[in-house]
Amino acid sequence: METTSPQNAKTMSIIVTKGTLDWAYPPFILATTAAAMDVKVSMFFTFYGLGLLKKKLDLQISPLGKPDMEMPMMGMHMKMPNLIAALPGVNAASTTMMKNLIKKKGVASIEDLRAAAIESDVEFIGCQMTLDLFELDRKDMIDGMTLGGAATYMEKALNSHINLFI
Repeated sequence: METTSPQNAKTMSIIVTKGTLDWAYPPFILATTAAAMDVKVSMFFTFYGLGLLKKKLDLQISPLGKPDMEMPMMGMHMKMPNLIAALPGVNAASTTMMKNLIKKKGVASIEDLRAAAIESDVEFIGCQMTLDLFELDRKDMIDGMTLGGAATYMEKALNSHINLFI
């Protein structure tokens, strides 16, 4: 079995660009799993992904533009046509259905996964340009987040064994 030393420690960088409920799961699950395997993880949150670092999360899901999205309903898996997804109220209904499914199946919430990542020393870097572009206030973001830009991400990515774009 390979031992880990500072000279050969594994590292992973993840650039997080999406902030919907369904897109929030992959980066946090991969980051916490890697951290549990002694991988040093850095996550760079930019554009809509930066919203995942807000203190108060109100994540939604949108089936619009996702013709392959299937939800278990009435004992089968049903796809939602884009025409239906475009109707008012469908995002709210889809979000409620997804949150109920997550709870029913015992899947951790994004808040819990984010807390687990923090406990596991995953580094959170918020994109300064995005913060400025969307006129977000730093005080609305979680504690422990550092700010950086593209060069900060590139420095992490160039020195990482694994780079993911989510």
